Amino acid sequence: MPLTLEDIARMAGVSRSTVSRVINDDPNVNKRTRQMVKKVIDELNFQPNLAARSLAAGQTKILGLVIPVVVNTLFTDPFFPLLLQSITSACYQKDYSIMLWLAEPEFERRTIHQVLYNGLIEGVIVSSHKITDPIINTLAERKLPFVTIGRNPLRDDVSYVDVDNYHGACEATHHLINLGRRRIATITGAMDMVAGIDRLKGYQDALIEAGLTPDPDLALDGGFTDAGAYRCMQRLLTLKPDAVFVASDSMAAAALRCILESGQRVPEDISLVGFDDIPQSMLTQPPLTTIRQPFSRMGSAAVEVLAGLIDNPSSGPQRIILPAELVVRSSCGSVLLGAVA
Repeated sequence: MPLTLEDIARMAGVSRSTVSRVINDDPNVNKRTRQMVKKVIDELNFQPNLAARSLAAGQTKILGLVIPVVVNTLFTDPFFPLLLQSITSACYQKDYSIMLWLAEPEFERRTIHQVLYNGLIEGVIVSSHKITDPIINTLAERKLPFVTIGRNPLRDDVSYVDVDNYHGACEATHHLINLGRRRIATITGAMDMVAGIDRLKGYQDALIEAGLTPDPDLALDGGFTDAGAYRCMQRLLTLKPDAVFVASDSMAAAALRCILESGQRVPEDISLVGFDDIPQSMLTQPPLTTIRQPFSRMGSAAVEVLAGLIDNPSSGPQRIILPAELVVRSSCGSVLLGAVA
């Protein structure tokens, strides 16, 4: 059985409330009593319930991180470990603990109120949510401080941190155009997520700016999954594109595998550009040209915004858009053709 405050009080010959005041550094406890209680605590290596202490003080220093995706996606898509690492590091620097909640949509609808009303969480970060995800409305109604990673175009009252998906996709597509590619396809992310929508829009607008007409047959929805991207690339190969912009590096690696298995070459036959700049993008053969997301800045900015909302609940919504950066490697053909990014 774990030690309790009553056990410490009995051994020290004081009341339970006195032990509680000592643990919480109440200045009204006299020096002799404080030393006696601390001596018992030290001898028994007693560890107080930090959550209970925080609740009593009205502050838990616990943030919730909600990622409403299929659980196996979290462990197969390299995007999520990078994001988790950046958020966790930022929380530690601000003396916050992080509680990770993985919830597939149906489970999420049944349990969200239990999580939000348990009194342990001071604020919530939501990542990779669908635009119509009910958790956003629930959080807003609960008036619990929260920030989303990825803007929600349906709500202008929500704080968010996002990467500039639109201009990143524009830059990727312009780079392919500058290399002389003209039949440029895209494998999009999920169309119910803002990243998928913005990256498709950036691709389309870049083509239009260059005087090219977007061909809807060359834009296929990969759903931010490797299997989806592979199937899309199989279909695109029958349409003979000379370049493909893929909305994530993980999907781009699957598309690359499909191209090479078909007997075609990258970049000689088809140029390829991804989005994210996960570490694995340097290890593909050929290495993947991509758009770099600032994962570390994204996580720290989300925690910074949320901490500000907790400290100042009356502040208005905060919106941060971080720049994306083109990283040129061999898969787009820039090395082959001598182009400069």
